[in-house]
Amino acid sequence: MGSLARLAKMQGHHVTGSDANVYPPMSLQLREMGVELTEGYRPGNLQPSPDLVIVGNALSRGNPEIEALLNAKLPYVSGPQWLAEQVLPGRRVVAVAGTHGKTTTASLLAWILECAGLEPGFLIGGVLRNFGLSARLGGGGAPFVVEADEYDTAFFDKRSKFVHYRPDIAVLNNLEFDHADIFPDLAAIERQFHHFVRTVPGNGSLLVADDEPALERVLDQGCWTPVQRFGQLAGSEWRLLLDPDDSRAFTVVSGGESHLVRWGMSGRHNAANAVAALAAASRLGVSLVEGCRALATFAAPRRRQEVRGEVGGIQVLDDFAHHPTAIALTLEGLDHDRHGGRLLAVIEPRSNTMRQGSMRARLVDSVALADSVWWYQPPGLDWSLAEVVAGHAASRVETDLDALVEHVVEQALPGDRIVVMSNGGFGGIHDKLLRALEVRHGSSR
Repeated sequence: MGSLARLAKMQGHHVTGSDANVYPPMSLQLREMGVELTEGYRPGNLQPSPDLVIVGNALSRGNPEIEALLNAKLPYVSGPQWLAEQVLPGRRVVAVAGTHGKTTTASLLAWILECAGLEPGFLIGGVLRNFGLSARLGGGGAPFVVEADEYDTAFFDKRSKFVHYRPDIAVLNNLEFDHADIFPDLAAIERQFHHFVRTVPGNGSLLVADDEPALERVLDQGCWTPVQRFGQLAGSEWRLLLDPDDSRAFTVVSGGESHLVRWGMSGRHNAANAVAALAAASRLGVSLVEGCRALATFAAPRRRQEVRGEVGGIQVLDDFAHHPTAIALTLEGLDHDRHGGRLLAVIEPRSNTMRQGSMRARLVDSVALADSVWWYQPPGLDWSLAEVVAGHAASRVETDLDALVEHVVEQALPGDRIVVMSNGGFGGIHDKLLRALEVRHGSSR
């Protein structure tokens, strides 16, 4: 929602906003732009009456500001609807969908287009380090890249967000079960992806990951748009060849061309994201050579294998992984990138899906490549992490954050990497780890 506020301000609107918690860095960015922020939801936040209220999908009936909005009969829309009506018309829209990799792939695509001189607009669920922000309008008539989420739109619109965007080019990265709080099973999510596919025009493009059975079932429900596939299977129009000796190198093959890429990210999932972005950029006129050149200068979005600091030869990394598949892929990429030392994982099962416990049977397998794992059982989790990981010798469960930090720091040795995985702030654990390491090792970051 903060990113939408940025776009509205860039269009010249007077923008105010309210949230349960207003905190940096987004709060600082918005205030610097002149957006007035209020912490907490109150009817008075709607005075004087605004011309339009954009409602986020975290709010439900019973919220005092929502009740005041409805009682006063003020005009309101969802965030995706406002974007579709006020920003996307007249633009070539590229929407990046999938259970995993949306933020990274969309960020990659935005950077490739920027390096090609196309001045893209974008709305992405993370801070793009190459740009220093998460949203911008871009040049007049320039392409617009949007991270296309399958989560529901608003309390009054239970369709997936991405059905609003009506893209010219859609990227389908992968698909598996997630969002157990709103979807009963994978088939229900596949149906939403089918609705998304129905919105892509016949003269548009569908770029679909190969070797993804759920995506094939989506296409089998109906497809009216030319499809190109990307991935590691022979015969894919955009083929990825991994380098077995270098975790930060891969080759992409398309249309008779072959290019070696060396870049700053590791892991096959990130290489697949890059190939998806290259394929989408090609539909906008960017050559494979130009695209591959841009990858060499790409800086991963915040919270994607992000190094938060290093003390005494011990690195602390932050990653947004919060699903067993994402946890496993993150650890796989870091494992391939080892140069001695151990891989220590610290994980908070914070997402709604994790909290409901629907993925708990997969947790132990997801951390197979970590040398040691600390699981944090947050307040309100109504199932026992200790029971789930019992028998896994590398796992420990903590219910106290300070104790967790202490135990991790006691175990960490020079050359180790501590990767923290959560889709939330995790109580500021990254800075706590770095401060504790400084005390123990007597050296600065």
